[in-house]
Amino acid sequence: MKAPRPAPAPIRPLPCCRAGVEAVVADTARAFGRHVHDEFGIGLIMRGAQRSASGRGPVEAGAGDLLTVNPGEVHDGLPIDAAGRAWRMLYLAPALVDELAQDIGRAGFEFHDPAFRDIRLARLFPSVFSAMTGEDALGAEQQLLLLLAGLLKRQRQVPRADEAPGIAAARSRIDDEPAAALTLAELAREAGLSRWQLLRGFAAATGLTPHAYLMQRRLHRARALIAAGHDLAHAAADSGFADQSHMTRLFTRSFGFAPGAWAAAISFKTG
Repeated sequence: MKAPRPAPAPIRPLPCCRAGVEAVVADTARAFGRHVHDEFGIGLIMRGAQRSASGRGPVEAGAGDLLTVNPGEVHDGLPIDAAGRAWRMLYLAPALVDELAQDIGRAGFEFHDPAFRDIRLARLFPSVFSAMTGEDALGAEQQLLLLLAGLLKRQRQVPRADEAPGIAAARSRIDDEPAAALTLAELAREAGLSRWQLLRGFAAATGLTPHAYLMQRRLHRARALIAAGHDLAHAAADSGFADQSHMTRLFTRSFGFAPGAWAAAISFKTG
């Protein structure tokens, strides 16, 4: 008698046939705290509903709704009820989006609708997702271009609010040295502010405290190192984590899957 096959993980990264694209499939009641992605995110709620706070305001989305996320945008996600929700997401490197957007004639934009309903695009998304997680790179790129063109028709250019110079300096220091053992006092000196002024101003500007922002930057550095082929222990040490287990805990809490699952998915592109 065959042993039963294990149930698939509730949140899984999938291999993609196009560099610069990451795919995630999920069916879970998990609540996500505030976090960021370095990529543009485009997704579709397949079942259930969720509530989230995005950088563009609070939003609720249900089955059939499309989701968008801008790079660096702080957001969270909570299921509406205990039944949870299912979704599929594609994360696109900004350089790839810029390249395709220039082809379409709409360079330089941000998504302004964190969740919206568009029947045509909702019908197109599953085929784009399937193509990206298949092996036909030409077909996948064609489908992605059609999806992005449809999304860009809905967008308007929205200028970003200027960030206070001191806060921008502190953010840049973290971006440049995410693995460094930075202190609040050191960042405050960099910003020309008191520690309290920095803490309040940084949270108001980014949606995260300096420490939470630093952890996010370390996680994204670790993702990049793993994608480049480094083992998990090296990625943890070089990203500033105390050890591999520390990185794994925060990685799983933020993304919903462990670093090993990410390494297995990304190896499809390089293996």
